[in-house]
Amino acid sequence: MTSSNPLRAWLNLALWKKIVIAMILGVIVGLFMGEDALWLKPIGDLFVSTIKMLIVPLVFCSLIVGVTSMKDSTAMGRISIKSIILYLGTTAIAITIGLAMGHLFQPGAAMNLTANAAADAKEAPSLIATFLNLVPKNPVNALAEGNILQIIVFALFLGISLALIGEKGKPAIAVFDSLAEAMYKLTAIVMSFAPYGVFALIAWVAGTYGVKTLGNLAWVILAVYVGCLLHIYLFYGALVKFLGRLSPIRFFKGIRNAQAIAYTTSSSAGTLPASMSAAQNHLGVSKGISSFVLPLGATINMDGTALYQGVCALFVAQAFGIDLSSGDYVTIIITATLASIGTAGVPGAGLIMLSLILSTVGLPMEGIAIIAGIDRILDMARTTVNISGDLMVTTLVAKSEGQLDESIYNDPNTQEPTVS
Repeated sequence: MTSSNPLRAWLNLALWKKIVIAMILGVIVGLFMGEDALWLKPIGDLFVSTIKMLIVPLVFCSLIVGVTSMKDSTAMGRISIKSIILYLGTTAIAITIGLAMGHLFQPGAAMNLTANAAADAKEAPSLIATFLNLVPKNPVNALAEGNILQIIVFALFLGISLALIGEKGKPAIAVFDSLAEAMYKLTAIVMSFAPYGVFALIAWVAGTYGVKTLGNLAWVILAVYVGCLLHIYLFYGALVKFLGRLSPIRFFKGIRNAQAIAYTTSSSAGTLPASMSAAQNHLGVSKGISSFVLPLGATINMDGTALYQGVCALFVAQAFGIDLSSGDYVTIIITATLASIGTAGVPGAGLIMLSLILSTVGLPMEGIAIIAGIDRILDMARTTVNISGDLMVTTLVAKSEGQLDESIYNDPNTQEPTVS
């Protein structure tokens, strides 16, 4: 059988190429089917469910393995500080870019809306509540409920304790190491079905929203998408080039599979398995660094979400004819940066942050109802920024710690791990 056989040619394609083809076909089929594309959604939902199935055991086992692999506790503290500074710093830049895009595109200008009764907003957790909720009262509950922040804290404490007890901790460490390897293999298997889930999800989005529905909100979508592209390819690219002394082109080639998964699933946490694979197999990041920094980023790094807040806050202000002061802009930047710590990396969580931003600077809550109609489309772009930032920070931290294999990073022929 020759390579001209369509099935063999499809099977031999790189995963990212399959995903891109699936996205294009999904748009075409979705626009053709219209609302009937809803029938395809269960296929996409099944794919998302299999990804979510991986999250808790993957994060838990990977973090423990990552912590116990760091024999030097000083190194772990140093890595934590570097990661958090980079994550929060890039988030502040992201919302600044979002505000700039809002000014440039003026998406809400001339809408002349009037605020009536306040729209119902999702309650955003306070910063104090976020910190108090970091430590789980019941670790088993945290695992069962998928509370990523609490799982990370418990895994860190358990990993540190296992490392501190020396020989007695080695049997347990071996078990978690074995479980982590099993999860990596399961991840590779699940990811091999990504194109089919992507096709179904994109077809549903295209069929549900269509081109016409986007009408008046097209400028909001354009502003968010342009801002996201600038943040990823200019800002992240510059950091990789000048801080990491690495090729941005190789970096972006290495993360394209994860970006495609993020764009279609709209879940930073759900993309974690693909991010792990990209970091280790394409960028050459050590397992210890990727297992520690990526789950942390999936929880506290919300660059795309922050950028979206900037555009949407200005859109609402412009739509309702409200002028924001310079103090309001500073408040938006600080609030969005700090709120990103407590925003879960799951679809739709950006609306929680948006309600917090609007209430903080006194903007009408009706804005949430307006944005909610296109939130899924915006969520796709901002999640892509989030995971790109996770991988950028992981790469820079690994390079600074001497735990980046540049032979893998610079190898143009690196492939996805096989599932056989």
